[in-house]
Amino acid sequence: MGGYIVFLGNTPISWKSGKQRTVAHSSTKAEYKALPDGTTKVLWLHYLLLDLCFSPSFATTIWCDNLSATYLSHNLIFHARTKHVEVDYHFFHDHVAKSKIQIRFISSRDQLSDFLTKPHASFVFASLRSKLHVDNPPSA
Repeated sequence: MGGYIVFLGNTPISWKSGKQRTVAHSSTKAEYKALPDGTTKVLWLHYLLLDLCFSPSFATTIWCDNLSATYLSHNLIFHARTKHVEVDYHFFHDHVAKSKIQIRFISSRDQLSDFLTKPHASFVFASLRSKLHVDNPPSA
């Protein structure tokens, strides 16, 4: 499963979760393949904001909870075992190099998109839900 949540300020404005199209043989490959999906959405929204005459003054941050995938996004020659990652997944590296986006590590405990893709204990679910600013449904 993979997913992302796009925020504008503190407000989630776009999200996606679903099965990945291919089977990954490592968690690094799975996370690294998921990064372009989120990056594509972020770049599309960035260009939409530019069309609306709003120019962000800083790079968009994409949070990734896999340290190896985070390192790989900054350095394409990270390790010999990453040769199997397809070239078409490297397009977002150009955006990192141009400082349009930045990839940062976040612990799995704090990764909000896990709210969409993994089962959680009720207290973890409630914590992640509150970080998304989603309230409890009203009582009947």
